[in-house]
Amino acid sequence: MSTPTTTQLPTGTWVLDATHSSASFAVKHMVVATFRGRFETFDATLTVDEQGDAKLAGTVQADSISVKDENLKGHLSAPDFFDTERYPELRFQTTSIRRDGEEFVADGELTIKDQTHPVEARGTITEPHETLGGAIKIGVTLEAIIDRTKFGLNWNAPLPKGGVALANDVKLTVELELAQAEA
Repeated sequence: MSTPTTTQLPTGTWVLDATHSSASFAVKHMVVATFRGRFETFDATLTVDEQGDAKLAGTVQADSISVKDENLKGHLSAPDFFDTERYPELRFQTTSIRRDGEEFVADGELTIKDQTHPVEARGTITEPHETLGGAIKIGVTLEAIIDRTKFGLNWNAPLPKGGVALANDVKLTVELELAQAEA
């Protein structure tokens, strides 16, 4: 497996700085606009072994969904969408991390509502940098487009003049600030 930067990633474990990270989604709504939401509670860890092989794993608490309307939040938490009572967690685990030109690519398995499918996420990774307070951090930004219906997120409604309320394609975006864990 190739490393995601031009130099070897430092070995060890990199843990999430949740305050400076985000996990969000975007979907075409009513044919005319893009609706965005986010999750407030999530975690991610990047581990790099002595050979430079890296693995990224993340979890999202489904009930931490944040949207601008409480009624909509209730609908998104219901069985039509995330069914947060039965499926409290979304998970991602890489199967490989590679470079494709300038892009950082994380191939992995995404699980939503106990349905797991392969996902290719593309983005960037920064070189390690010392921050205020002496912490060593890296930044990872990844985006993936998924078909929500493959994960059991099937709700939709026809519009009066054609089309449907929600597109099936959803863009997932994570922006992670990861700190090198204490040895």
